[in-house]
Amino acid sequence: MGFKIIENACALLRQDRYGLRLKAPSTLTVRWLLRALDAFKKAEDNCSVQLSSVWMDIDSVDFYSEPYDCAILLASGRFPADIESFKLFDEWLIPVCHPDYMPQDQPALADLAQCEFLHPSPDRRDWRRWLARMDALEISIDQGQVFDTLDQGISAAQQGLGISVVDLVLASADLQAGRLATPFKHAVATGDGYYMTWLKASPKARQMHKLRDFLLGQVPPLAYKDINYLYG
Repeated sequence: MGFKIIENACALLRQDRYGLRLKAPSTLTVRWLLRALDAFKKAEDNCSVQLSSVWMDIDSVDFYSEPYDCAILLASGRFPADIESFKLFDEWLIPVCHPDYMPQDQPALADLAQCEFLHPSPDRRDWRRWLARMDALEISIDQGQVFDTLDQGISAAQQGLGISVVDLVLASADLQAGRLATPFKHAVATGDGYYMTWLKASPKARQMHKLRDFLLGQVPPLAYKDINYLYG
């Protein structure tokens, strides 16, 4: 018992020494957060962040058992009463592919049936959500490659292996660089978003407010004039 108390105390000391310890999902990390934290490091010398990028089927954190001060999670926004949360950006789903995969200017939804689906989630929920909003659930999504992460789906689409459905913000750099195209101009809001969370009782709230405010300024604007934004 005494050794456990000492171990916990040492863990707290290590946590303080490293500044903020942040947990985040892997795709968010690769597609946006690493660049944002690099800019934060250059702008804020006196507030360090140690990032742990974690694959999570369902984003979650337990601040009482995990060694993190804060986390960024894809969630509905409903958190326990002891959790402080702030939305960084909404999740908007949109199909993407290599620019040469569907070269026609305005393909019909029925054309999707001839495509190779790339599923960025094992339960295929992202394609199902998008098709439901488009009133096109008759299109079968049983076939196609299934991946564990959105990042893998994006990479496969870049290689021309099929058509994936992605988060518009997380794919923005690839869209702007011309590595991906949006053959169907409808982005669907899922009702979820990426939230920065921490314990309300945390002694590091001031540092987390500083990080939150900086990250908000790093979110790319949804400035796509040819895309229709649809709520569920």
